[in-house]
Amino acid sequence: MNNIFNEPKPNTLLEHEKIYRKLQLNYHRNQKQDQTASIDQAASAFSYSNCQQEYWNPEEFSLLYGTPLWDQSTPSQRLILNHLYWVAYYSQIISAEIATILFNQTSAAGLYAQEDFRLVCDMLDLESAQERAHINAFKTISEQVEATLFGKRIFTYPMRGPYTETMVHADTNALKTWWKQLQLRCFGMLSSGNTFLACQYFTVRGVRTLNGKLVQHKLSQYYQNHPDKENAPIPAKISYYHFLDESFHFNSSTLLSHEVVTCLKKPTPFEIFIANLGLRGCQQDHANFSVAINGIFWYDPALYSAVYQLLRSPVFAMSDADAKQMMQDCFTQETEGLHRSYQTHQEARASYQVYLEKVDYAWKSNREMSIMAASSIPRYLATHKKALSRHFSGSFTHPQRPLLQVALD
Repeated sequence: MNNIFNEPKPNTLLEHEKIYRKLQLNYHRNQKQDQTASIDQAASAFSYSNCQQEYWNPEEFSLLYGTPLWDQSTPSQRLILNHLYWVAYYSQIISAEIATILFNQTSAAGLYAQEDFRLVCDMLDLESAQERAHINAFKTISEQVEATLFGKRIFTYPMRGPYTETMVHADTNALKTWWKQLQLRCFGMLSSGNTFLACQYFTVRGVRTLNGKLVQHKLSQYYQNHPDKENAPIPAKISYYHFLDESFHFNSSTLLSHEVVTCLKKPTPFEIFIANLGLRGCQQDHANFSVAINGIFWYDPALYSAVYQLLRSPVFAMSDADAKQMMQDCFTQETEGLHRSYQTHQEARASYQVYLEKVDYAWKSNREMSIMAASSIPRYLATHKKALSRHFSGSFTHPQRPLLQVALD
């Protein structure tokens, strides 16, 4: 079409026909296979009493699997540890998806001003709506489980805003938390008015989603391999439905960060700097690995209070001394669980490196994932020997969290 206003013709997304068709295909397939209705229906039908006698994940995806606690647990306690893995894992996913909803929208604002980018923005709108359904389902199930088992929150939390620390149990303090919030707010403002940074956000989202994709594929297999899918436990069904949605989200991230970004003008040094700070922040978030929950890169010293409450709860009914000894055994010794979690961390790092091979503006330290590379089993054990000693010399007291106001069936 002739430019009737005699203005310089902009570089449009439609000029890149192959990329545009890939975006269309991903968007329309996601529309067609949208799992929102199935997730909403499953969450509304959930009753813990109906599925508490069956595993929800493969056995190895249980809280503190492969540690002395797992080895000494009864079959009923192992079932609860398996259910609590689901609760803890998807409580972390809630936090990540709250942030995703915000940055989907700020990035869409940064992209919508470009010619022919409506398709991308519509695709992000669909994904944000799906994230809201995911959050509701995870929250519904997790809160009911903790209300039944404990009568209070241990791994769950009230709804939070998008500027809260994304990692629920992180190596942080008040100053680090304030600085992280400031960075997130600044990036939101910058990406809403900068096409490259809006697009680059999906490089970070792709890396973060990649780890989830690796773990969630394994979680989804429990439902896929279940002999009676119709009567499979609802949390296992939701793991499967969620994995299907997230597969399209990962495809979106890859298309935007690897291909759509090539349709834009080359980034400035400032844009490259901000983009790399985002990748470095992702590395810092994923620097640790957790023996408590394989696949989520929590900082285990931040989990001590939650684990202690679990051990003292009626589920295990340990004395103060026994609970502390069990924590010592689980967190300061080489165990099968520790090696499994470290292996997952190594697999994630390797996959991130492959993902960033096409990101030519990434710093060498980000391409090599050098912060993640510094983690090791000896370092983990040394950290916990010191951290547990400090905690044991202090107190495990904590502010009382409110009882969950959940209507139980």
